[in-house]
Amino acid sequence: MTTTTTIQQDNTSMATNTKAGGINPLKLWPWLAVLLIAVVLPFVFDSGHTINLLSHMGVAIIFALSYNMLLGNTGLLSFGHAVYFGLGAFVAMHLLRAINDAGGTGLPIELLPLAGAAAGLGFGIIFGSFSVRRAGVVFAMITLGLGELVHSSSLMFTDFFGGEAGLFGYRDEAPSLLGVDYAPSRNVYFLVVAWTLIAAILMYLLRKTPLGWMANAVRDNPERAQFVGYNPTIVRYIQFVLSACFAGLAGGLFVITNEIVNDEVVGQLQSGAVLLGTFIGGIGYFIGPVIGASLVTFLESSLSAHTEAWVLYFGLLFISIVMFAPMGLVGIVHTQYVNWKTGGWKGNTGIRLYILVSGIVGIFGLICVTELSYHYFRSWDPSAPFSLMGISTNATHFMPWLVSFAITLIGFGLMLFHANPLLKRHISANSDGGKA
Repeated sequence: MTTTTTIQQDNTSMATNTKAGGINPLKLWPWLAVLLIAVVLPFVFDSGHTINLLSHMGVAIIFALSYNMLLGNTGLLSFGHAVYFGLGAFVAMHLLRAINDAGGTGLPIELLPLAGAAAGLGFGIIFGSFSVRRAGVVFAMITLGLGELVHSSSLMFTDFFGGEAGLFGYRDEAPSLLGVDYAPSRNVYFLVVAWTLIAAILMYLLRKTPLGWMANAVRDNPERAQFVGYNPTIVRYIQFVLSACFAGLAGGLFVITNEIVNDEVVGQLQSGAVLLGTFIGGIGYFIGPVIGASLVTFLESSLSAHTEAWVLYFGLLFISIVMFAPMGLVGIVHTQYVNWKTGGWKGNTGIRLYILVSGIVGIFGLICVTELSYHYFRSWDPSAPFSLMGISTNATHFMPWLVSFAITLIGFGLMLFHANPLLKRHISANSDGGKA
């Protein structure tokens, strides 16, 4: 009896060659392309801020892929995955501080993430022993409670967590296995890239093992998986523990990148960020969490520098994905690619571009309305001019509101009430003509 169908087919080109029983070398090109891009990026964008941002993206990618082992592969919605990321980071930080106190002798800095992975593994074994006994809402509530428990403990047990100030360590005072000076951020970035590729490959291969396939079966139909002889609780437990291990690995890399760790790494914001990135990218595709984590990390850095309403935009984006594109951004692209390959775009490319442009216009107007509202209700002096899309604007005047609402209504109105019906009529006409 075969396992039930997965949430989405993993249609990425990074697939195994089932006919040969191994990996097709021709299908390794995406990994090589990613490696080449990762090596070139710090030389193209050579500012310290950009390189640090790229390093944070690598850490976020490992964290999101580990979370997708639960949500996408096993169907376990966790609200406290930051527990294993954060505890792994704290254990790695204590080890780094011990190395600093010992005068730079001890575990090489390149292997420090393994300490975080071991901590994540250990705490995953403990917490997973009772968390995975039930799935669904019960599991989600247990993880939420654990997250709050650990976060509150981080402010109580200051000897381990460092209190509100957190803990500091110095990566350049630790020994290097390769004799590399990790004071420059570029060298740290290459270390993050190496661990990101190693972790991503391991998690990708894990999806192709019997455990990975049974995790999909337990996600889709635990009763049937149990009927063929597998214990769903054991499958969930193993996936949970391995996921916590990779989350701890990401936490260890976080310590090397930031050289500081505090209570925020075990908080709900951290758990929410990984959920956001994973779901926005697409939980049914291996590349989905990679894209989502990179996008969320970039937007956190760029949006927060340009607008105080950046958290609101994240919420709107997440709601939009959940409501209109639950397959995520990668799912949208993949669906349109399959549609194009099968001839679904033939004769209606212009209409699709019309939908895209009108949607962008509507989003532009909605952003203007949001910025006006945020300035009007949150500013100490709403009448003070502020920059809106590069134009000095007064939120107390009527005209900016009128123009912004008009742009929003025109854009979304054209998309919903003209462009979309036009596309549906065109597709229906082609379908009827094909049948005739």
